[in-house]
Amino acid sequence: MTGTGKILVTLDNGIKRITINRPERRNSVDLETAGQLLAAVQASVDDGTRVLVLTGAGEAFCAGADLAMTSPEEFANFDTTKYLREFVNPTIQALRALPSPVVARVHGPAVGLGNNYALACDLIIASEQAVFSQLFIKIGLMPDGGGTFFLPRLVGYHQAFELMATGAQLSATEAHALGLVNRVVPFAELDATIAQITARLVAAPRLALTRMKAALNHSLHTDLAGALDFEAINQDACLHSPDFVEGITAFMQKRKPIFNQQ
Repeated sequence: MTGTGKILVTLDNGIKRITINRPERRNSVDLETAGQLLAAVQASVDDGTRVLVLTGAGEAFCAGADLAMTSPEEFANFDTTKYLREFVNPTIQALRALPSPVVARVHGPAVGLGNNYALACDLIIASEQAVFSQLFIKIGLMPDGGGTFFLPRLVGYHQAFELMATGAQLSATEAHALGLVNRVVPFAELDATIAQITARLVAAPRLALTRMKAALNHSLHTDLAGALDFEAINQDACLHSPDFVEGITAFMQKRKPIFNQQ
């Protein structure tokens, strides 16, 4: 395990786990934590990471930005735009741009910025104890961390407006019903579920998986013609890969393929 305390990192057999480690503050993010989290995500590009799991220590996933650690005088002189542009926004973009899939392990509250860290991941697996909220409005703020991008694309404009304007708290079951999370499981089954999913992702053909993720992200900014052309270009790369040869050979031999051999 590596890290300097506020962010813990493990990497085992291609599965990287980044843990926000401030349980005494419900894993709320101060300036130092934000910088360490960004560095840990960015390092995942070329350190052998095949799947990234993002989670928090203790009872919370992430309670958002740590506002209690800043005095009114410090707030008055705090350059929020600079902070978001230098730390938060690059982290959100790095999670989405990372070629490897990112799984949010949400076992408790994911609120404010913490909610949007989860939404930036590719899969969200929640325990029954998880709760989600865009609570910015309750302290006189608007959402940041990509909330205004992710949420309306997941639940539609009107649902997103209501959730943000009221700061409503959603249970894991309610979030699942709205399409915000992939699965809700008992806490006792959470780590086994995460292990099952990450093992399956590690075993998947890597090139096809990374190009699929890129195509899904590209589709958010293009039309049908653009999506079709992106598929055409990247499918050619997949078809000429060793994984495709293995996949079609295994199909013909009626056996399970073993990908990522080269």
